[in-house]
Amino acid sequence: MKISAQISLWGSAIFALFCLGYALSGFSSLDAMADEATRADARGFAFFWLFLAIVGIATAFASWWLVKHGSD
Repeated sequence: MKISAQISLWGSAIFALFCLGYALSGFSSLDAMADEATRADARGFAFFWLFLAIVGIATAFASWWLVKHGSD
């Protein structure tokens, strides 16, 4: 099965937005946690989602580059 560069671009952009939203939600709820160990675990989980968002952005950028320069 082949995935076109444009489908990969939009899929990666949607994935990156989802992950970024989840990471920001995790970071914004850190103050409400009372236990320091739980707060540290939640911070690590939010950083993991931020990492996934960065991977999605990089994939979307690579797909965008292929769409613009792939047929040269």
